[in-house]
Parts: sequence; C-alpha cells; structure tokens
Amino acid sequence: MNPVPLNLLVSLGTLLVLLAVTFLISVTRRRYDIIDVFWGAGFAAVALVSFGLSAGHGVLWQRALITALTVLWGLRLAWHILRRNHGQPEDKRYVELMAAAKGNPLAHLVKRVYLPQGAVLWFVSLPVQIGQYAEPVLIPLTVLGVVLWAIGFAFEAVGDAQLKRFKADPANQGRVMDSGLWRYTRHPNYFGDAALWWGLYLLACQSWPGAATVLSPVLMTYVLTRRTGKALLERHLLVSRPGYRDYLRRTSGFFPLPPKKH
Repeated sequence: MNPVPLNLLVSLGTLLVLLAVTFLISVTRRRYDIIDVFWGAGFAAVALVSFGLSAGHGVLWQRALITALTVLWGLRLAWHILRRNHGQPEDKRYVELMAAAKGNPLAHLVKRVYLPQGAVLWFVSLPVQIGQYAEPVLIPLTVLGVVLWAIGFAFEAVGDAQLKRFKADPANQGRVMDSGLWRYTRHPNYFGDAALWWGLYLLACQSWPGAATVLSPVLMTYVLTRRTGKALLERHLLVSRPGYRDYLRRTSGFFPLPPKKH
C-alpha cells in the first residue's frame, strides 16, 4: 500500500487539531493574531509527523535533513512572531476583520483566516511530506537545495533581526528602514521565505512525485508577493511612512538588487 496518502491525511488532521487549539486559545485570550504564530509552528508539526510516518521508507539522512530544515525554519519564525507581538496591541488587520464581519465575528474569522491559512499551509508543505519517501538521493540536487535554503534562511533571519534593532531605537520613529539587507530589497524576509521553500522543493525533487509538487513553492511565492505579504504591507506603509514612496522607487521590491540612483 502506498504510504503517501495516509501521510497526507494524517498531516491534514494534525493541522486541523492545531488550528482548533489555536482558535480556543485566541478566544480565551480575546486576541486573534495568535494565528500568525501557528503559521511557522504548523509547518514544523507537519514535518515531524511526516518524518514519523515515513519510517522504513526513503533514505533516513535525507528524511532527517528535510525535517530538520523545516522545523528549524518554522520554530524560528513562530518564536520571532511571538516575541514581536508580546506586549503589543492586537494586529490591526484582525481588529478590522472582526469589525467588518457580518454576523458572528468568530465564524467570519474562521472562514476568512483560519481555514484558508490551514489549507495553504498543508498545500505548501507537500514537498516536505512527499520528499520523505524519495529514493535514491541525487547528491547535487540535495546540495543545491540546502544552499538555496541557507540563503533564504539567512535573508529572513538577518532581515528580521535588523528590522527589530531599527524599531527598538526611538530615533527611528516614523522612519523607513533602508540599511543592511533592506537597502537591496524592500522585503528581505519575504524573499528569504520564498527562497528557502524553493530549496526544500529541490530536496523533494529526488522523485517524480516530489517534482510534481512545484505548485507548492509557487503558491508560497504568490502569497508572499501578491496576497497577504508584500502587497498588503506596502499599501499600509505608503500611508503610514512619509518616506516610503521614495524608498519604493529606489529599492527592489523582492529580489535583492543594488539600489537605483536618483
């Protein structure tokens, strides 16, 4: 019997349970941006479940590698968002979403945020799930995937750290972050996120089923650039940061590039 369908079903069930727990915590605390912490933690949970279910299949060290890279990224992101939100007011996106609800605000939140986010997470994680079963292993493809993941992880982690230090300085109140990695791309963290998921996809490309999950990194890149990531954030910054329009004109929107001259 093909073990992959069972893996996909169990990982989906795991996400639904985690979503339910996250929702209950949010309702209890009356704070709904906790779902953002679930994003990274959910990927880590799927990777660990898939690693356990794939025992006896694939190549052990390759399975361990895919799992470790996903868990490291997911837990770092979850911890970063948890620390960032601690002591801060509720994210305005969720306040506005709840206020605009027609009918039960909680049902509206589940429909608009929880279920779509869970579905996207499950679909994006397909390379991690299916990549656990690949054999034999193509070493050059693995090396390329790890290098791309490392580049992406560095951009995301360093970009987040640079922005945190920038915001911690009261002198930067209302200013635009345009130094460090942010000098070369307006969204080093989003670029890094996309790059590392393309790296994980390459690790899954050891088999045709893994290669067929190409729409997973495509969806992640689309979400980051066109939906809830870059596009949504920039609409807000154009209004709230006076110098952001000039920064937008001289700085690459996604791929790191030298800034344009005035």
